[in-house]
Amino acid sequence: MAAGRLQTLERGIEALLLIARTPGGVKVGDLAQKLGLHRAIAYRIVATLADQAMVRRTEDGRVVLGANAYLMGAHSSDGLRELARPILHTLAEQTGATAFLSIADGTECVVALTAQPRDVPIAIHYRVGTRHPLQNGAAGIAILALRPESDTDTDDIRFARQHGYSVTRGQLHKGAIGVSSAARLPSPDDGSMEFSIGVVALEELDIDVAARAVLSAANRIASNNRR
Repeated sequence: MAAGRLQTLERGIEALLLIARTPGGVKVGDLAQKLGLHRAIAYRIVATLADQAMVRRTEDGRVVLGANAYLMGAHSSDGLRELARPILHTLAEQTGATAFLSIADGTECVVALTAQPRDVPIAIHYRVGTRHPLQNGAAGIAILALRPESDTDTDDIRFARQHGYSVTRGQLHKGAIGVSSAARLPSPDDGSMEFSIGVVALEELDIDVAARAVLSAANRIASNNRR
């Protein structure tokens, strides 16, 4: 190996690139074989990447990209974000509220992209990478409503499942009102990344207008992403 290169880092990057290039994800054993690594080393690499949310394990044991791998491209020309940006800007202007795209990562919801309305005196600033529990906030609740019914479902989740959008008040920020709608979008890894698109405002938000707008935005981003 050339002087100055870190073998462990190099292997981690190689593993991450291989996972990103493999539709449907890859089993750890296959990852080890393709990279010429001992299985134990491959497991340690995957565990390290998973700890940093760069990858995640599916229920059947495949390794796919995680939320932080997507967030690394938040300011790049990533296809989904390039598609989402104009939709979010339109949504923000339609509602006069901060619009956002969120992604599920385990038990958390992560902000992947935001847009703020122009000419609005006070708007909530959502930082890309902000995390909160899925069960708190409109974005996470909308995602949970996509999943099969459970005895632990809250009234907010049941409402979102019935109406196609969630509404929360003051759950993450005092005085904040959030409205979100979810979409399960095709992705390069396993085809089942869970996203939501929504808006949040302080004190005043026309819920009917916001609900129609986020439903339309979610439908647009889902249908355009399938083309």
